[in-house]
Amino acid sequence: MKPVNDCFLRALKRKPTEFTPVWLMRQAGRYLPEYCETRSRAGSFMGLAQNPDYATEVTLQPIDRYGLDAAILFSDILTVPDAMGLGLSFVQGEGPVFAKPVQTEEAVNALYVPDPNVELGYVMDAVKSIRRALGNRVPLIGFSGSPFTLACYMIEGRGSRDFRTVKTMMYRRPDLLERVLDVNAEAVAAYLNAQIAAGAQAVQIFDTWGGMLADGDFQRFSLAYTMKVLAKLEKVSDGEPVPSIVFTKGGGEWLSAIANSGCDAVGLDWSVNIARARRETADRVALQGNLDPYVLFGTEETIRREVRRVLDGFGPVKDGGHVFNLGHGINQFTPVESVQILVDEVHEYSRRYH
Repeated sequence: MKPVNDCFLRALKRKPTEFTPVWLMRQAGRYLPEYCETRSRAGSFMGLAQNPDYATEVTLQPIDRYGLDAAILFSDILTVPDAMGLGLSFVQGEGPVFAKPVQTEEAVNALYVPDPNVELGYVMDAVKSIRRALGNRVPLIGFSGSPFTLACYMIEGRGSRDFRTVKTMMYRRPDLLERVLDVNAEAVAAYLNAQIAAGAQAVQIFDTWGGMLADGDFQRFSLAYTMKVLAKLEKVSDGEPVPSIVFTKGGGEWLSAIANSGCDAVGLDWSVNIARARRETADRVALQGNLDPYVLFGTEETIRREVRRVLDGFGPVKDGGHVFNLGHGINQFTPVESVQILVDEVHEYSRRYH
């Protein structure tokens, strides 16, 4: 059944819409006081993510507060490697840490594709719960990290400024890295298909670290494996198309290649000129983005001006699709009232282009 507000899905399919739909990466997060209250009750981030009731609660909070045009499953990209038995924990001041980083041939050979309905059953329960709670108001987005981005965390064992261990493996033992990426591609495809089966109406692949690669390496180690995932995705669920979005932070150099990957939409970070991106992709795909998240720390006048600049940059929507978003996740210190200004301005100003 189509959502009452299906503007987001129509935009991804490059079909007519009355206005430009908007959702925000990390829209359910620490900038919201109601999120912080729920997280306090849950006891920890993983306590929040692994409890379908809490995950449902925080997923709906920004929808209820702001009138956004899509909800996104509350989870984490590292649930997949955690399900592989790598021992994920979140350390105060350090972020995610794996107890068993994948740094040897033995560790690589021990990797396996988890059953998303078993090891990740709590995510599927959350998807089903969120769909029920949304009451078909707006679509639900499922997501995963890209095979390469997941590999970065799995091999380093934690976040990193330079991902030296990953790049060392890439240049010394590319065969090992490619084995990790093969497993990850199978795991991500299975995970996203399970989310679609559970009720996700669109999916996004977060290639957060693909942009740190050199030209040539990006195509070989990141994009090629994202394309393997896209090729395996279910394209229709309950008789409705399930669009896919690929967001590569720092991927502006490869917009045309990403547009040809098999996705329905390309997410842009804030460094990309959206008018140029539209010319380069020639409306083969929808575009998503791409306001600098820190614009939300500006004045109301500044926020409205910058929102208009992005919308004017994309221009008339005929034959193209635009989903407004930030160029990366919303910052935890963002003033809550700034987000409402952004959403209202997108909805009001964009009507001139539809």
